[in-house]
Amino acid sequence: MQKIVFYSAQPYDIRFFEKENSSFGYELEFFDVQLRSHTVQLAEGADVVCIFVNDHCHAGIIEKLAAQGVKLIALRCAGFNNVDVAAAAAHGIGVVRVPAYSPQAVAEHAVALMMTLNRKTHKAYNRVREQNFALNGLLGFDVFGKTVGVVGTGNIGQAFAKIMLGFGCKVLAFDVVANKDLEALGVTYTNLPDMFATADIISLHCPLMDSTRHMINETTLATMKKGVMLINTSRGGLVDTKAAIHALKNGQLGSLGIDVYEQEEKLFFRDLSGDIIQDDTIQRLMSFPNVIITAHQAFFTQEALTQISNVTLENVQAFFNGELRNQVKI
Repeated sequence: MQKIVFYSAQPYDIRFFEKENSSFGYELEFFDVQLRSHTVQLAEGADVVCIFVNDHCHAGIIEKLAAQGVKLIALRCAGFNNVDVAAAAAHGIGVVRVPAYSPQAVAEHAVALMMTLNRKTHKAYNRVREQNFALNGLLGFDVFGKTVGVVGTGNIGQAFAKIMLGFGCKVLAFDVVANKDLEALGVTYTNLPDMFATADIISLHCPLMDSTRHMINETTLATMKKGVMLINTSRGGLVDTKAAIHALKNGQLGSLGIDVYEQEEKLFFRDLSGDIIQDDTIQRLMSFPNVIITAHQAFFTQEALTQISNVTLENVQAFFNGELRNQVKI
């Protein structure tokens, strides 16, 4: 029986993977710690390690995994920027991922961030609980008729764009290749400078690579429409956080909704309610009334977790049958 060791395992990971594994029959072992140099030994005896977005899988760790007999790195997420794919290939270790898991889940969460920022429902909820029924300070705007920029039109970006079309928005999109189906629905593909200059709302749905890191920075923020709303449910490294803070302070950035953060691996998926958080940058972000932060929960739906578990185990099964399904290539 092949053994899969899970890192960064949360109670919901255990529940969903154990349920789906009833159809596969693998030996599963779960650890709540992240994959790091000092935790790599926990994979001793495993055929597969299953990791998440904040686990480290650089060349040194991969070398140790190979020495322990690990044959496959199975990402239970779409992103793979935390894995040295070339090092894995050099050590004969396959790398697979879950390229699409309920893209609607992430797209709908982006919309939730957008609508909460706009209509300030989080503030209204707290006010009413304190018997304050005043409307001052809760003014929003009609999303209908606004121009929405979608950066990246993969599965999630497509889902988000379609929702925005349903709101009656003018939707602009940017990607390396235009999606003909979206164009047929009324989406207009454009370049980033034109999008930044005209969009009232911008939502990021692209992977984190060298070419996209800090694509939202001091220079690009300055070219955006004053008061723009920015939503990021993709990867924290797409946004230069300090530049975003500066733009929030001077009003260039009207509001910010993020489900991801550059330094999230030290914070997210943990209960730190009793701790003093040492990250001054996120503390500053949380101080703004026009910023909403959620802790990488955009994927967190029943449908998505079921699909993540099933596709991950199918990837493992295919590997042991001599096939690399959903392979991450160099």
